[in-house]
Amino acid sequence: MAIEKVTSQDVARLAGVSQSAVSRVFTPGASVSPAMAEKVRKAASELGYRPNVLARSLITGRSRIIGLVVAYLENQFYPVALERLSRALQVEGYHILVFMAENSVEGVAEVMQELIDYQVDGIITASVGMTTDLTLRCAAAGIPVVMFNRGQDGLVHSSVTSANVAGGARAAEFLAAGGHRRIAHIAGWDGSSTGRDRRQGFLDGLVASGRKPIAVIDGMYSRDAAADAARQMMALAEPPDAIFVGNDHMAFAVMDVLRYELHLSIPGDVSIVGYDDVPLAAWAAYDLTTVRQPVKRMVQATVSTIVAKIEDPTRPPQKIEIDGPLILRKSARIPEGWLR
Repeated sequence: MAIEKVTSQDVARLAGVSQSAVSRVFTPGASVSPAMAEKVRKAASELGYRPNVLARSLITGRSRIIGLVVAYLENQFYPVALERLSRALQVEGYHILVFMAENSVEGVAEVMQELIDYQVDGIITASVGMTTDLTLRCAAAGIPVVMFNRGQDGLVHSSVTSANVAGGARAAEFLAAGGHRRIAHIAGWDGSSTGRDRRQGFLDGLVASGRKPIAVIDGMYSRDAAADAARQMMALAEPPDAIFVGNDHMAFAVMDVLRYELHLSIPGDVSIVGYDDVPLAAWAAYDLTTVRQPVKRMVQATVSTIVAKIEDPTRPPQKIEIDGPLILRKSARIPEGWLR
């Protein structure tokens, strides 16, 4: 026997209000008095009513869904950011639809088209780039895009990143002040703005300190590639006494190679500095000195930017960079008197 579905009209009759009042109560952000909301929700609870979100989206033209495209979650920074983005968007009355994409033009294009087909209200990309073709597709569909932890040449889409150039320079200044003479860099992927910016800031910082790197290798934001890069560097006739690694995920692999394969002391033989300050960096097993990405502020800026763009499509794109501090722990020699 089929169970008769409870409708908003049933709730309105029981609560003694109009159907539009019921609709407002269950529409995030709609204006409704506390007394009205309590009356409607009580009636809805008694009847077992649940609003049809999909039906409402067809009427309003708004799905209240934000698509999130991410290339990989192995980097411990992204699960943390993903959770914070989800919670912050829920506060604004939105939910996220997460799609994993291969970090290639074809892989990202396929996922972006799926999100466009789902008629999401906006798209946040994390650790993936945007091509001109994808930009045009999103513009044609009227879907705003904000790039999280990745930038883009020009100012087509809004982007929110840490101050990567400044962070790289801060790492260089710190290692130079610690008296290191053979400083190397295992960079993030050269195909990403974050990898390029951190590397450029680091190299500029070394020059400002009167030093040059003895080696620079692209670690591809890969644990395995970073481990191989560490082996190559330590096999040099004059191996590095300090290594700046483009993110914590790679830095953990470098530390494991130095300690357990090469039986070196950190920081006695080699100082290590990372970038991100993921929760694992504070664990006693690593105790990693690292440049912190201010994830809370980055998430807040991303959410406010995407919501503002949804509400006002004419709003111009913004390039937002948020500076983060160097977090001192025990993986790198701390210069005497260093207080920054």
